[in-house]
Amino acid sequence: MSAVHIEEDAGVLLITLNRPEARNAVNLELAEGIGSALDRLDAAPSLRVGVITGAGGTFCAGMDLKAFVTGERPWVGDRGFAGITQRASRKPLIAAVEGFALAGGFEVALSCDLIVAASDARFGIPEVKRGLVAAAGGLIRLPKRIPYHVAMELALTGDPIDASRAHALGIVNRVVDPGQAVGTAREIAAGIARNGPLAVDASKQIVAGAIDWTDDEGWAKQGEIAGPVFGSHDAQEGAKAFAEKREPVWQGA
Repeated sequence: MSAVHIEEDAGVLLITLNRPEARNAVNLELAEGIGSALDRLDAAPSLRVGVITGAGGTFCAGMDLKAFVTGERPWVGDRGFAGITQRASRKPLIAAVEGFALAGGFEVALSCDLIVAASDARFGIPEVKRGLVAAAGGLIRLPKRIPYHVAMELALTGDPIDASRAHALGIVNRVVDPGQAVGTAREIAAGIARNGPLAVDASKQIVAGAIDWTDDEGWAKQGEIAGPVFGSHDAQEGAKAFAEKREPVWQGA
């Protein structure tokens, strides 16, 4: 069986990490599978949003250490670790977390734009407990998203936090009953998929980039990204559909 399973439905690509016997730990095959799935998501006009989850009640246990000690390195081109952490998809991506997302598994989830978690899910970067460093984005992304001292505690102790704590910190968007993470993520994805694709793409670029922009850079770059959207066919179609009380028909142009 493939280490990554994909399923398309109504503009949403469901990407399932499919190594349940290894708690979906990331080896090279799984990393290449994720990278390939994200290439498909970005290339297919019919796909608007991706949802990534794990098989067997676990999101991802991180890097496959057994493969690591044999010399295998699960990095894929410019996408980085797990085929996602340095360059994810251009289109929106939602992590649906059941069980736990630890080490590189947490970093995979942090690479997504939204996170839905089961109430019994756990998150953490325990690399220091193994003499390693959370170098696949955890130490870079967490200080930008949560308070400094909390990020430092997670990094230095390696201790995990539960879904409710992750939600309170703003890491997790929705906490749901166990077994409902994928269903809720699909619902969110369906809502995103109904929106104008050019507007969604531009909005994601601006929100993601604004973290590192100065105010002056932000206004300039926002104009560069959003300007073409206002002049698009889809912008006209959205206004007409609203006035005519009908659903818009997007062309992505």
